[in-house]
Order: sequence, then C-alpha cells, then structure tokens
Amino acid sequence: MPLQRRLPKRGFTPLSRIEYSLVNLKQLEVFEVGSVVDAEAFVAKGLIKSSSNAIKILGNGELSKALKVTATKFSQSAKDKIVAAGGSIEEKI
Repeated sequence: MPLQRRLPKRGFTPLSRIEYSLVNLKQLEVFEVGSVVDAEAFVAKGLIKSSSNAIKILGNGELSKALKVTATKFSQSAKDKIVAAGGSIEEKI
C-alpha cells in the first residue's frame, strides 16, 4: 500500500486563527459599580484563565451596573446592553 494511504489524514488549521476567551454579560455582575473591567480584572475574578488570549464579550444575560469594559471584541447585543446600563466600551486591538 502506498505511503500516502498509510499515513493518517490531518485537518488544516490556519495560522492566523484567533482563539477568544468568551465572557457573558451575566458574568460581569461580580464587579462593583463604575469599575474598569479589563483582562487583569477578568483573571483576578476567575472568569478567564489567562490574559494572553483575546477576549470576546457576548450578550447572554442582563447587566444592571455601569461598567467601563475593555476587551478585544464585543457582540452587537453586548454593546447595546452595556451602553443601555450606563457603561462604556473600549475595543483594544
């Protein structure tokens, strides 16, 4: 049997793929009103494991506090809910 048929097939993983750490809005309720929420704050509260990954905020749940949230990416529903609660967002690259 030829060598190319004996070797296992492997999928292609693009090198430019970005792995996001996902955080839902309902998880942001653990922070104090008016606090600045960034990667270090997420790690300190145990919401993500490492601050080296990119962070994406998803709109699952409700937010009742005004927070200044800094992340790599936001879903549109998360943006709307954070601004409606009186907070602000900052996308870092």
